[in-house]
Amino acid sequence: MTTTLASDPVFGNAHILGTAALTAVFALAAAIWRLGRDAWIDAVGVAVAAGASVFLFRASANMPQLNADGISGFSADDWLAPVLTYVFVSVYAAARPPADPRRFAQTRALAVVASLAVNVITI
Repeated sequence: MTTTLASDPVFGNAHILGTAALTAVFALAAAIWRLGRDAWIDAVGVAVAAGASVFLFRASANMPQLNADGISGFSADDWLAPVLTYVFVSVYAAARPPADPRRFAQTRALAVVASLAVNVITI
């Protein structure tokens, strides 16, 4: 009996990079909206963290087993990418504490929603 632990990637790196970039754009827009234009460093930090979380996770978990839709339209990767977005943005907040924690929490929530939506729609 032979067990295959890994297989060919399901999506190309360009497709995954596009998904990550789109997530970063939506996270940046949410951060500018909730944090204000004066907090541009934090807005960019949130966008980079969100984009990096999606790219790193989707690139490392790019296998048929995780991309198969368990629930119609939703794969394990679709559900897990936003979890990592939450973790990455939270680590950013721990490294650089936000001036307004309530607005930052709203920004993080919107980044997670953007991550879920983009992952479901584009991949």
